[in-house]
This record gives sequence, C-alpha cells and structure tokens, in this order.
Amino acid sequence: MLAASGVRWVRMDFYWQRIETQKGRYDFTPYDRLMATLDQYHLRALFILDYSNKLYDEGKSPHTSTGRQAFARWAAAAARHFRGRGIYWEIYNEPNIDFWTPYPNVNDYTLLALECAKAIREAAPEEALIGPAVSLIDFRFLEQCFKAGLLEYWTAVSVHPYRRADPETVIEEYGRLRRLIDGYTPPGKRVHIISGEWGYTSASHDLDESWQAVMLSRTLLVNQSNGVALSIWYDWHDDGEDPKNIEHHYGLVFFPYHADRDPVYDAKPSYRAMQTLNKLLAGYRFSEKLTASNEHYILAFRKGDSICWAVWTTSSRENAVRIEVRPGKYRIFSHTGELVGLRTVAGTELTLAVTHAPQYIVPD
Repeated sequence: MLAASGVRWVRMDFYWQRIETQKGRYDFTPYDRLMATLDQYHLRALFILDYSNKLYDEGKSPHTSTGRQAFARWAAAAARHFRGRGIYWEIYNEPNIDFWTPYPNVNDYTLLALECAKAIREAAPEEALIGPAVSLIDFRFLEQCFKAGLLEYWTAVSVHPYRRADPETVIEEYGRLRRLIDGYTPPGKRVHIISGEWGYTSASHDLDESWQAVMLSRTLLVNQSNGVALSIWYDWHDDGEDPKNIEHHYGLVFFPYHADRDPVYDAKPSYRAMQTLNKLLAGYRFSEKLTASNEHYILAFRKGDSICWAVWTTSSRENAVRIEVRPGKYRIFSHTGELVGLRTVAGTELTLAVTHAPQYIVPD
C-alpha cells in the first residue's frame, strides 16, 4: 500500500542499542528483513544512525572518546554490511533538542559526526552520508556543523521544517539555508537540501483530514519548487486513535490494522493526495514558478516537450488566474485525484479559478 502511493523512500531509525547488545557484536538481522521487503517493492532506505547505548557513556548520547569510537565502529560496520544498496546514512536525529541526552550540545554532536563520517568513509567510501536532521531549521546549530567541516563528508543537509503556519512560509528559510551551505561547501562539490521529516497533524484545532491533504500537497510542491532533493512526510500511519492527541494523527492512513483485508489500512485523504501528486508528476521535473505573487502559485513541470502545472492560492478567497499554454486539450485534477474539468484551448491562455487546494493541469 505504501509503494502504491508512489512513495519511493522510507526513513527509519537504525537503533544502535538494539543492534549492539554485546560490545563489538552486531546483529543486523531485523534490518536485513526490512531491506529485503523494501527491495521487493523498489523502495529505498534512509537509515538514521541513532541514539545511545547502555554499554557506553552510561546510556547517554556519545560524548566521550570511548563512546564516539564505539558509535563510529558500529556505523562503519553497518555501512559495510549494507554497502551498495542505495541507502542514505543519516547521523543522528534532532540532536539540537532533547533527543541528545542529557541535553543538546553541538560540540559533542560535531565530534561524533566527524568520527562517524571518517569511519564510514574508510569502511565504505561510496556510501552516502547526510545530517544533522535538526528540529526545525536551526541555523545556529547548522552553521556550527558546517564550521566543523562536516560538509566535506555529507551529500546533503537534512532539516525538519515543522511549523503550524502554511508551508509556503519556509521558502525564505530555504533560501537562507542554501546560501549558508554554499558558503561552507568545499570547492567543486554540491551539497543538497533534504526535508527529512515534516508533516501536519489531522487533529489540530484548525486542521482536519481534508485540510491535512491540502497541506501535504502544498508542502511537497513547495519543496520540489525550491530545490529540495528529497522530502520525507511524517508519518506513514497514525500512531493511535485518541482524538485529543495530535501526535496520533500525522499519518497518511488511519491507525487500525486489518490483517485479513487488502488494503490493510484505511486511507486518509492525504494518502490520495500523495498518490495523485506522485502519479501526475511522475517523470516531470520542476521548471519554473510563473507568477511573482506571494499569494498565487503556478508551478510548471516539464518532461521533454510536455508541460503540466500545479496551481493554488494561499488567499482565503477563490481567485482566477491565467496560464499561458499551447493550444490543445487539458484535464484538470483535484489534489486528491478527482477529474474536475476538461478544457479545450484554441488560443494560448487558460483561465482557472483557484483555491487553497492545489489543482493539476495535465495535457490530454
């Protein structure tokens, strides 16, 4: 069901403590099983090298030479074991908040990340490393990582741009992050940006399942149009059913698992939004934003000579926009995949009423 949504990556914790239960002995069996299943469905893995291990540093995040070396040996062994499988290895998760125990310390993190990167480069130099998976876009923490020289090793910088505001508010931050990365990247290298974790709950005071689907579409479209190389949506399935617990309702599908049924989960509108975006934009690359408006978004995507568009507005009012097109027939789809219009254009302009929910204009 996940593969059928068009998703092609899975981000997963790669728990140090569960793999090294005796010093120097690593059991990768559960992840071997996971990789075999992902391979079956042509899904790639982004594994998070995390967190602490009770065998070292009193179970706190690695902060001594002994702890860092142990973490790096384990990470190198993992990269060597799974080398050539197209995995992205992410060094830790949200070390700028309380996932780093007993409290965040950017100096301890950079020492660990460097030790880990050097060990992996020696053990499996072709493997891709990313980091630091910061909560939000923590520019102070990120710059300390860059000053420490981590961009020499990282293929991409991963951030978690959560916010209660509309996803379009991230655009200025992405621009600032791009400039910061470019200022520290070694000559001749291109370091990408990854949105490694970002979602909207369907149980917030101003969100429901329908609005979550709108937010998903706009989030992924904003990321694609701002040079983000990979977007990870949080979460796959709801984590519970408590209507007052917002943490339970980030998923693309509802919580109950129906083992005797296919599909085993009930899809939320956000699942259909993900599936629609991935299906309609398959093979297309973002080309350009066709309006300078801060309210209206007309994004053009190209595949060879073919062009399709994603269109929406952040305004609370329905607006009409004009899009320059070639003469021909066009289908218009809602963000959840319903066919909402067929247009035949004799001239070079298509007029469309747009709302907060993206619509896709696809040549017929």
